[in-house]
Amino acid sequence: MKVWILISLILLCEVLQNGLCQEKRKKDAGENRIRPGTKRVKVRFPKVKEREAGVKGQSILTQVLDKGRFLRLLDSLTLSSGKSLELRCKGSRIGWAYPTYLDTYKDSRLSIKQHDKYSQLILTPSSAADTGEFSCWPQLCDGTECTKDPDRISATYIYFTDKDELFVPSALHFEIIYLRPDKPSIIPCRVTNPSTKVSLHREVPPEEVLVDGVQISYNPMKGFILHQASPEQKGVYYCKAVSRDTPQMSIKFQLLYVEVPSGPPFVTIEASETTVRGGDNINVTCTVLGEPEVDVDFVWTFPGQDQRPVTITETWRLIHRGTGHTTRISQSMIIVEDIETIDFGNYICTAKNLYGETSVAANIASYF
Repeated sequence: MKVWILISLILLCEVLQNGLCQEKRKKDAGENRIRPGTKRVKVRFPKVKEREAGVKGQSILTQVLDKGRFLRLLDSLTLSSGKSLELRCKGSRIGWAYPTYLDTYKDSRLSIKQHDKYSQLILTPSSAADTGEFSCWPQLCDGTECTKDPDRISATYIYFTDKDELFVPSALHFEIIYLRPDKPSIIPCRVTNPSTKVSLHREVPPEEVLVDGVQISYNPMKGFILHQASPEQKGVYYCKAVSRDTPQMSIKFQLLYVEVPSGPPFVTIEASETTVRGGDNINVTCTVLGEPEVDVDFVWTFPGQDQRPVTITETWRLIHRGTGHTTRISQSMIIVEDIETIDFGNYICTAKNLYGETSVAANIASYF
């Protein structure tokens, strides 16, 4: 009897142990499926605005290469002159900018065509004179009015190398540069190859100018930059370029110091006579002293306007003062012949420039 009880207890113990082991194996298997501390990560796709922001900083300007290949353009590009250039700019409405002389002379080598999804610029064949900045931008349109999108402008400066043209050719043989104490001045000795060595020379006294990178620096896309202009720098200069031991000279540049500061016109007015009789002739002259390259427009208001003919002439010239300062004198003269009663009164001259306008008046009266 005791033997059977002992056997029963042994069997019961084995059953219990098997159950505990199976439960432990289930837990172990479960732990293998889900490890402590891990979480399922949900994939997050960028929103539309985020995708647009990522593309916003990318250039939309590309160069078309052979066999349908494209090159996204960076700040500058160097090509050989004589070959064709094809650029593309993504967008359904695109504006372009390129070296201005191509527009000035209506160059037939340049063509621009707008397609559904891009605009195409072709220049064929290219030349050293085409060296300069090419840029494009999407147009923001409201009906028929379109403006440039300032946040999407893509630009690249393209050098068209030519061993016979180290400097970018110019239509001028002599150029005047105005020096100002309040801003840098540039002597535009641009080159067709950024690796060309360039030096600046003064004609009288003959000497090479020190380019220290502080007072004077050089940028192949712009030329020599005079950061702190002074009257002592006035004179005639030229640039020398060397490539493969072959030197070339640029055109000459006359540097003149500007005396008159920027601002609205400084105007004076003077009449040949202020008191006249009927039948006399008079003239009234309006004079402006200003910056050498700033144009001045004149507008006259006078008695008898649109009722009888008058003659108006305009002239300008540069005047040089003894200390090397240069000023532009602009004049407008109104001439009234065989004066009549209707011609007496105030002659008002309004002079305008890019900074503003100024009006002055002269009174013409009768003896009687």
